[in-house]
Amino acid sequence: MTLSVSPSPAGALAVAVVTAPLRSGPAAPGAREDALRLLLQTAADGGVRAVVTRPDGDQERLLSQAWPFPSPFEATVLTVPITEGLDRVEARARRSLERLGLARAETLLVSSAADLAGSEGRALWARLEALKSRGLFRRLGFVAAVHDGPTLLARRFQPDVVRVGCNLLDQSAQTSGELEGLNGLGVSVQVASVFAQGALFGGAAAPDVFRGREHALSRVRRRLAEARIDPMQAALAYGLALPGSPRLIVSIASPAEMRAVLAAVHAPAPDLDWAAFDLGPEAPTDVAAGARVISSAA
Repeated sequence: MTLSVSPSPAGALAVAVVTAPLRSGPAAPGAREDALRLLLQTAADGGVRAVVTRPDGDQERLLSQAWPFPSPFEATVLTVPITEGLDRVEARARRSLERLGLARAETLLVSSAADLAGSEGRALWARLEALKSRGLFRRLGFVAAVHDGPTLLARRFQPDVVRVGCNLLDQSAQTSGELEGLNGLGVSVQVASVFAQGALFGGAAAPDVFRGREHALSRVRRRLAEARIDPMQAALAYGLALPGSPRLIVSIASPAEMRAVLAAVHAPAPDLDWAAFDLGPEAPTDVAAGARVISSAA
């Protein structure tokens, strides 16, 4: 008899590495690189199999120096804005592979749905399809907010992957039917802003997107505290329960944060009425970046 083995819930995660300087201030040469190497190894050992990057800063270069060998990770790369020109978008996508030290990557995402909705959207998509046909990227997609109408855009361009923001406090991607629509088209979904920009964790002031809703946010935190449920565990459990088994993007700055997320994702799912925690749509956020994860939670 063959036993079916359930996949690890960590396989649903994608790590967005935060490569900011060490919080403790000046450190010994190579300390940041060593911390990043340990972070990635911790993720790999824990069953995480995806990393998402962005083309600004030195994140790609640092990752190339820190991959475990052999690397188990699928990489998602973002384009630069179309305002820089089609040639620049294509060249920078190729350059991302060079900076990451990869011959090819899993996914290339247009960093804003507006780039595809504009007059050069078709030409941009054709450029990216050419990169895919050459074997540089296995899948193509785009980043969108709910108000961009990602399902309609997906019908037009037929992407492999779409990234949208969705979390316990803003469930609009689910309640609007956009997640269901994307699933119905056979599109793989990446979910950003899983931790609502750290708003669930308290401590520091609430992010600007929740300005004017501090009392409602305080009630959510208090309800979780009274139920003795860790906010990180609740946020990940909500994401894991979303239809279509999307990949959840978590921004991580240290090995300790990675360990905390792995522990939370493996914890038993709390018995909660998810809809009761929905505060409605946030103000527009940088879905391409995901959300800063933990701040005071690690």
